[in-house]
Amino acid sequence: MNIAQALALRGEAESYERQENAWLLEHITKIDSFDLVMKKDQVLTDEQEQAYVAALARIEAGEPLAYVTGSQPFWTLDLIVTPDTLVPRPDTEVLVETVLRLDLPEDARIVDLGTGTGAVALSLASERDTWDITATDIYEPTLAVAQQNAEKHDLNDVTFVCGSWFAPLNRKFFDVIVSNPPYIDADDAHMQDLATEPERALVAADHGLADLKVIIQQGKKHLTLDGWVVLEHGYDQGDAVQKIFKEAGYKQVRTVKDYGGNDRVTLGQWIQ
Repeated sequence: MNIAQALALRGEAESYERQENAWLLEHITKIDSFDLVMKKDQVLTDEQEQAYVAALARIEAGEPLAYVTGSQPFWTLDLIVTPDTLVPRPDTEVLVETVLRLDLPEDARIVDLGTGTGAVALSLASERDTWDITATDIYEPTLAVAQQNAEKHDLNDVTFVCGSWFAPLNRKFFDVIVSNPPYIDADDAHMQDLATEPERALVAADHGLADLKVIIQQGKKHLTLDGWVVLEHGYDQGDAVQKIFKEAGYKQVRTVKDYGGNDRVTLGQWIQ
């Protein structure tokens, strides 16, 4: 089987499936995906062909490409991904952008709650080397992946602590509390497409709002003067999350849309 035949095994020309095929072949052959067409007549080795066909079968069975390749691009980083972590989505980059746009001190203290792969915390650290950044996760194997990603990208000043939301932080105060928490309702139809990813990182009670409420309501005890809480949420939760912020006494509450034009990030400032 040559590269052209391998690319054509799944999906129509110009489809997302074909793009995934190219990324998979890049991972297996170490040929940049942009160069594959130029080398379309190159024949795969038996080992490469077997690995490619087996990987396609895993994807067809519903496994994310990132679990197959073990990595996922996010921001400017290539992150290690395992079944203990969610696969970072492009829309979460809006969360990073929103924090970077805030007017913060040069030595700002930031905490990323439920860090997963470390995507948000490490992206912020890669852009602001004077910030004091802490990342938490409740699940030790997940936190270990985030630490591996920090080491991979030489972002060793980020502090990692294990525990649920604010529990491991004692009485520390932060200029920004940022999080991409679980926000999907257990009965949401989209869950069937996410069956291979850890449910604990996806689903929350109270129609997906329970963890968002905890972070907003408890966050006030951990914010510096004029500090911010910045949260990712579902495309249809913007109004509900704004209401939670306002009822908790936050000011400057607003929602930021993602690259598809959907409500994705809501933030509020604790002005005392």
